[in-house]
Amino acid sequence: MTSVSVHTAELHHHHRDVTGGWLRPAVFGVMDGLVSNASLIAGVVGSGASTHTVMIAGLAGLAAGAFSMATGEYTSVRSQTEMTLAEIAVERLEIARNPEAEERELAALYQSRGLTPELAREVARQLHEQDEVAWRVHAREELGVDPDDLPSPWVAAASSFLAFTLGALVPLLPFLFGFGSVVAAVVLTAAGLFVTGALVARLTRRSPVFGGARQLLLGAAAAAVTYGIGHLVGAAIS
Repeated sequence: MTSVSVHTAELHHHHRDVTGGWLRPAVFGVMDGLVSNASLIAGVVGSGASTHTVMIAGLAGLAAGAFSMATGEYTSVRSQTEMTLAEIAVERLEIARNPEAEERELAALYQSRGLTPELAREVARQLHEQDEVAWRVHAREELGVDPDDLPSPWVAAASSFLAFTLGALVPLLPFLFGFGSVVAAVVLTAAGLFVTGALVARLTRRSPVFGGARQLLLGAAAAAVTYGIGHLVGAAIS
């Protein structure tokens, strides 16, 4: 008598939410806040400005950047969602007007993905028995979107605003606590760039060391360029 091992699917398997609309603006926001405000501060420091001027410029950069990022993210995601809803409305209208043609279209799509013609037609027929099911399936299969999980513009805007503020605050902290030297800001910003890059790399299952080093090099290059520009402009107008 032989024993037969039966493998069942893991019921506890769980995927992370990759369509919630918060990850991209949050990552982009904190990176942009770090790099843009560090570069702005570097340019102002390079011009020979006082610590007071550096703080004002840094705070202004933080506020302007955070509101700009939030506004841009809200408008972008809102426009994308509205366009998606408009296309879904078109699909729902087509299903109502010509359900047979839409059913054949869905069957042809499933057949192109490997189903036999008979099975593809049967699957499409059963899905079209309920209008609410039919249009959702067409939206997923034809438009590539989940109508029940569209990204929220408010979530994107809030994520972007908070992340940018956090990132932009890092290079500004030493000046707010009375450190007049730019060295403390450079060290803190470098650490922030590396840690943020490493965390993002871990989130996307990449090498943390590579992700951190890459972000550090990119941020350092941007800050070096703006520092040089600030130094040249400051020398020219002094």
